[in-house]
Amino acid sequence: MSPESTDRSYRVLARKYRPAEFSGLIGQEALVRTLTNAIQGGRLAHAYLLTGVRGVGKTTTARILARALNCVGPDGGGGPTATPCGECEPCRAIAEDRHVDVLEMDAASRTGVDDIRELIDGVRYRPVSARYKVYIIDEVHMLSKAAFNALLKTLEEPPPHVTFIFATTETRRVPMTVLSRCQRFDLRRVDAELLLRHLGDIAGKEEVTASEGALALIARAADGSVRDALSMLDQAISHCQGEIDEASVRDMLGLADRAQVFDLFEAVMAGEVKAAFDELARQYQAGVDPLVVVQDLLELTHWLTRVKLTPGAVKAITVAEVERRRGTELAERLSLAELTRTWQMLLKGLEETRTAPEPLAAVEMVLVRLAYVADLPTPGELVKAIRDGGGAAEAASSSAPPPGGDGGAPAVARAAVSSGGGETVAHPRAAPESAPDADARPRPASFAEVVALVERKREMVLLAHLRNHVHLVDFEPGRVEFRPTEAAPRTLANELGEKLGAWTGERWVAVVSGEEGAPTIDEQERAARAREVAEASRHPLVAAVLETFDDAEIIDVRRSGPSPDPGKGDS
Repeated sequence: MSPESTDRSYRVLARKYRPAEFSGLIGQEALVRTLTNAIQGGRLAHAYLLTGVRGVGKTTTARILARALNCVGPDGGGGPTATPCGECEPCRAIAEDRHVDVLEMDAASRTGVDDIRELIDGVRYRPVSARYKVYIIDEVHMLSKAAFNALLKTLEEPPPHVTFIFATTETRRVPMTVLSRCQRFDLRRVDAELLLRHLGDIAGKEEVTASEGALALIARAADGSVRDALSMLDQAISHCQGEIDEASVRDMLGLADRAQVFDLFEAVMAGEVKAAFDELARQYQAGVDPLVVVQDLLELTHWLTRVKLTPGAVKAITVAEVERRRGTELAERLSLAELTRTWQMLLKGLEETRTAPEPLAAVEMVLVRLAYVADLPTPGELVKAIRDGGGAAEAASSSAPPPGGDGGAPAVARAAVSSGGGETVAHPRAAPESAPDADARPRPASFAEVVALVERKREMVLLAHLRNHVHLVDFEPGRVEFRPTEAAPRTLANELGEKLGAWTGERWVAVVSGEEGAPTIDEQERAARAREVAEASRHPLVAAVLETFDDAEIIDVRRSGPSPDPGKGDS
């Protein structure tokens, strides 16, 4: 094996730039101040518990504390200090993990009571060469109940030359009897702006060119973990082989472009399902995990809510200019009710995506739900619509009955259903003539206007039935006669009569007929499109293209002006 293949001299950034003293810990000012004052004042505890998320410096703090307790200074005559010299033998030995009196144990792999008993047996012996024996137990929450019980007595009254330092990410799993015997320090997640500056400093020391946008992506993805951020920066340096740019980092992390997240969110909130599906497909083809898509939408929804409530959030250093501009516009356009409703639906969609056999299909269904609910009225608007008599099929009258009216009668029309002679007829009762907003109610004069009214009222299911399952036989204001297809629900006539009566305040009759009737709206539109395609295919230029290319076909016809006359050629 060649010497090059066994060269392990390179140290990853997370180890190379591990702090050697308290001043090097970023984002942990409270911890540093407390430990510094304790060491300077000689108020040293016999047990410490360091807790926090991964990569914020728990083990690093434990090792710095071990050095601070045992440093003797360059001249060998110093005592405990908050600024270890790093030159004396105890400092060097602890930094190189070879000091006999500083024992580090991983509780994740040594969880049993026998391991703790072995540790306790050495507690009663004095240090070999150091001032204090320091026991660092990482992931202490992994110890068994018996191991914790074996540790309790020693932990409560240890010899004066022993210090315990525990580190854990899950404080809740540590028994209260252990917690009560330790000084607890909660290490905070490192703020993204502070982490961004830290990454910039390290990139400069490594003589690497990195854009601020790329470092901001890494800082955001690290979620407050310094170690994760340095590991991703290390990976980015190898991935880019030169300047680290935003696009390369997105590709490396499998993230969607932030602008693409905005595009997808805007399409969904506008109810444009096709555009949302197209954008989702582009992100999926680019390698973005469907679960990440939902997480990105959740993160954007939360951020927009913060921007709406605290506009200063857009001024954060990690926010790019395009995000600042588009985020401000979206926050102004969307209501708080819409954002909170979107958050709840995305949370449910996130769980569905995790458990679905096909995550992409689950995300698509989430987008469909969001798109169809995005333009629904808020509860406040529904209440107002009910009170005004224009937005509900049935509403109660106001507490004071109108003059000459029945105090218990509804303010809008109710429908009574009758059946006979093979026909189903909906007979709504007319609303009171004295309704104050009767003149403002719609009065459809054609079936097309009925369909438009249904769409305007956001009754999407009813709209789909009217477009696809209704063959119109006859129409006049107040009466609709049609033949339903087999796929139409039996209650379609009843529902249509009720809705129209409620919306217009007039009597409407919906009759089911056995006559053939006209084609459905969907059939008419498809026939019209076929005629447009046929007309376009007769144009000399289009005909030439179709004849030249065997696989050519007309996908869509769009008119930007008067239709050209096929007989006159190109003009």
